[in-house]
Amino acid sequence: MRPIADGLIYHVINRGNGRQKVFLHDGDYLAFLEAAAELKQRKPFDLFGYCLMPNHLHLLLRPKAGQSVSRVMQSLLVCVL
Repeated sequence: MRPIADGLIYHVINRGNGRQKVFLHDGDYLAFLEAAAELKQRKPFDLFGYCLMPNHLHLLLRPKAGQSVSRVMQSLLVCVL
């Protein structure tokens, strides 16, 4: 696990395997955002911005104290992608 410090903002990029699409339909984008909103209740983080593209995504996020960016992303991606 990477060392982390509370209060840092992370630019997270996630790409589909082999650059395959991860968002196939318009509803997939909305489902991702809804899952992120729900996850914020269980693993608190601040989401400052996002860009969802068909084959990848960018997030600017800051995990709340005691949370790791790795755990937040793992939980989010397992739920949605």
